[in-house]
Formats: sequence, structure tokens, C-alpha cells
Amino acid sequence: MLSTIIQLLSCAGLIWGCIVVVVQSIGNYKIFRYYSSVPRAPVSPSLPKDQVPHVTIIRPAKGLEPGLYECLASVFHQSYPKDKLTIYFCVSSSDDAAYPVVRKLLDNHPDFDAKVFVETEDPYLHGGDGHVDNVGPNPKIRNLSRAYREAKGDIIWPLDCNVWIARDVAGRMVDKLFGFQPNGKRTTPYKFVHQLPLVVDTVTSMSSLNAQGQTQLSGSVVTGSSDARSNVDVPASTLSRSWAHGGGRLEEMFLATTHAKFYGAINTVGIAPCVVGKSNMFRKSHLDQVTDPARNPILTGTAATLPKGLDHFSSFMCEDHVIGDLLWRSDLPGYKNHGLVWGDLAIQPMAGMSVPAYVARRVRWLRARKWTVLSATLVEHGVESLVCCFYVSFSLTSLPLFHRILGIPQTWKALWYLWLAGVTLWMIIDRIVFKKLHAGQSIYVDEHTPLFARGTSRGGAEKRHFGEWFLAWLGREVLALPIWTWAVLLGTTVDWRGKRFRVRSDMTVVAMDPGEDEHIVLLQNGQGYGRDNSRTSSERGKID
Repeated sequence: MLSTIIQLLSCAGLIWGCIVVVVQSIGNYKIFRYYSSVPRAPVSPSLPKDQVPHVTIIRPAKGLEPGLYECLASVFHQSYPKDKLTIYFCVSSSDDAAYPVVRKLLDNHPDFDAKVFVETEDPYLHGGDGHVDNVGPNPKIRNLSRAYREAKGDIIWPLDCNVWIARDVAGRMVDKLFGFQPNGKRTTPYKFVHQLPLVVDTVTSMSSLNAQGQTQLSGSVVTGSSDARSNVDVPASTLSRSWAHGGGRLEEMFLATTHAKFYGAINTVGIAPCVVGKSNMFRKSHLDQVTDPARNPILTGTAATLPKGLDHFSSFMCEDHVIGDLLWRSDLPGYKNHGLVWGDLAIQPMAGMSVPAYVARRVRWLRARKWTVLSATLVEHGVESLVCCFYVSFSLTSLPLFHRILGIPQTWKALWYLWLAGVTLWMIIDRIVFKKLHAGQSIYVDEHTPLFARGTSRGGAEKRHFGEWFLAWLGREVLALPIWTWAVLLGTTVDWRGKRFRVRSDMTVVAMDPGEDEHIVLLQNGQGYGRDNSRTSSERGKID
């Protein structure tokens, strides 16, 4: 009986390993094919003026992020026709630390159709005829609500404040969405298009020396900081420095290795929606249609009672995933589902993120989407190098076929030798993929390209020698399984916007902070629970 179980587990491990190898191979091929050179110039900017789609860019901003000015300014340097762009910045209040940065941007670019919306001044939420509960608790959607309602044209491009984009990205996003091709050709358009995200840890390039010769970071460039006046010391010892600021390296490693390979592969195969949400483009008319129960039969129950348009998603935590998922599932004849704009990167500079902050971030998002994509979350640990290589090594040293044909000993010693060889090969491939993406070979560099976005092959300031790269790689791989175990199997709470919530198996989220009126809030499936556990579709709690 035990022997049969071992054989079955070995077969399952071998099949899983083969699946992971195939998926990674697809992702690696796509990365090397599309990120080795600058993509061709977009078609849409050069179309006759009356055929160029109007694009409304909406950028939510909160606090001071590393490189915030450069990231926000990148939309003003697009090659897309200026008169076909509307740029809306959104902040929660005029007291937000990002507000002066936005005002400075608007003053520096007066010839653009650009403005800033302040949530606390939104008449729909705070006016005489408005109400604060007209939009659900999701702070990002509340921030963007007015910009969406007042958008010009049909194309909406939500773009996070902490990402930088190259000059031709707007054009290529529109090309992909509409199916524009050179020489006047057209292909099938998409419902939704997006970019591959990439993090660049900028502790090295954004640090300076104080009067005592100690390395420090300005508070304005520390990830998540809102204090531009203070300085943050960078510890001198390697261990302390790694603990206090190493989270950015771990996030950088994750997005340039495991995430990039699987993100590219899943979006190539197209078997399910796979969206991060840093830079997405879709049609307002489509979103209004799929959130209208009169025009979309898949909206039933509570979902049919939610608002239309972008506000429909204000009762969800993973709003970007839910938007992409609803568009994916809705029937819109003549359109493909999702399209990744290959070759272009949404680059996020990061500085000062600690290792605990990185762990908390990964735990939060694993728990937040655990019940939305349960099957994918449950097997996610198996795509990491240490676990996957163990599965395969166990199979190779347990199945009689490999012992009989290849002479592989069926011993623990042989297993660990094979495991070490597999992990080493995995690391080498990750190193190659990481260097390819961070080389920046697909980025069009001009006078507006900041150092963090230039890449190592274009004069970028951040270079990773093998020793420091290996430490970050090893740290991320070692942490992957404990983070997954803690997030998926050992808890259901998430910390979000300074408050704590518990994610239920039915995808509702319960506020855990005691003594608050908003003890139960709507976040995942639009249904709330009162203190007496009775369902309600009207109670809405506040997140901010």
C-alpha cells in the first residue's frame, strides 16, 4: 500500500514538474523574444487625426513614492498626439503629500488637458445632493470615481502613480486594444490590455551621505513614506541594512524572475485572466455594459444591485483582477479577452522597503485573492524552485523506470544531489532572465528617461553583481514557502490602508478593528454582514 502511494505521488510530482518546465519555457521564450530590443513604433499616433482614439489617463496618487515626479511626468512625454490625451490625477484630499507634486506637474505642463481631482471635493460623495456611501469602501476606486465619470472619449487607462512608462507606450497600448497594425492592416481587437510590471530597487542610486559620512535616504523616496523633510539612515552593517531595506530587492527579484516567467506564459496561453493592475487599458463603453445587469446576463444576485461603471468594483478588494475577470467572462462579440503589450514595461522604482514589509505585502495579497483564484493559490508554492525541484527529484529517485533505464539510485543522497542540481540550473536561468529584463534593451531612452528606468545596458544606476544578486535570490526562494504557508494555510486576516480585515471563504471581508461602526464592510462579493450575522446589501464601511 505504501509503495503504491509513493508511486502515485512520484508520478504526480513528475507530471507537475513537466508542466512547470513547459510553462516557464514559454515565459522565457517570450521574454527573450520581446524584451531584447525596442518595439517598433506605434501605428495609432500617425493615423489621420479623426481616426486617433481619445485616451483618458487616470492616475491615483497617495503619499510620496520613490521617483514620484518622474513617474507621473512620464505621461506628459508620450509620443501620442497631445490633443488626444486627457490626464486626470486623483488624490484623496488636498492634504495628501502627493498633492503638491501633482500641482507642480500641472504648472510645468500647462498646454495639456490635465487636472487633479480631490476626492473630498467630489460632489457625488460630499456635495449637497451627494452621499459618502454613493461609492463603496475601496479607497482606490473612490479616488478614481470622479475621473472615470468625467472621462473624455471611450478609452480609459488607469495607471498607478508609482510606475514609469516609456514614450511610445500609449500608442502601443492603443494599437493592441484596437488591433492597429502597420500598412493600414487591422487584427482582432482586445477587451483589455496591460503591461508587464518590473520593480527597480533604488536604495543605491537614491541614497546620499550625511555630514558624518553615513548613508541615508530622504523620507520622500522611502517606499510608502509621506515625509519629505526627514532622512532615513541606512544601517552600516550588511545584516541590518538587508533587514531594513532588503524588501525592495526581494520584490525586485520576484517580479523579474518567477512572476515575469509565469505572467508571460499565462498571458500567452490565455487560459485564464492574469492581471496585476499597474497599467491597464479598456473601453468605458465595455465596462458600463458588463456592469449593467440589463445588458449582461451573468450579473445575478447581489452583483446585479451594485452600481454601474467603475463604481461597481468599489466593493471589492482586488479591483484590478475583478475588472479583468468580469471583462473576460462577459460576452463581447468580435473582441479577444486580454492582451499583454509585449516589449513595454511598467517600471516601479522602490526604496527603503524592509524585509518584514515585503513579507506583509506578499501575505496580504495571497490572502486577499485566496478565495478569488483558489486553485491557482493552492498550487502556487509548487512553482517555486525549492519545492518544484524536490517534487521532481523525489520522482526520479522513486520511480523504478529511471533506476532501470538511467541507473539513478533510489536513495536520499541521490535525491538531494538531483535537487541541488535542479535548483542550481533554476538559479542560472533566473539570473539570465533577470539580467535580460533589467538590461532595459526594450526601453526607448531619451532625455526624459530617469536613471532607474534606463536599465543596465543604457546607463542605469542600479546594477546587481552576482554576489548581491544571489543573496536576494536565495532570500526570496527560502521565504517563498513560509510566506505561502502562513498566508494560505495559517490565517485569513489582511492589513489594508491601516486597518485589519478577515477574509471569509465566501469572499466577504470583515473589519477586525474593535469598536468601529464599520465592523463589517463590503469588499469582495458585494455582500455585507451585520453584527448579528444577517446579510445586507446596503451597509458600507469606510476604509480610509
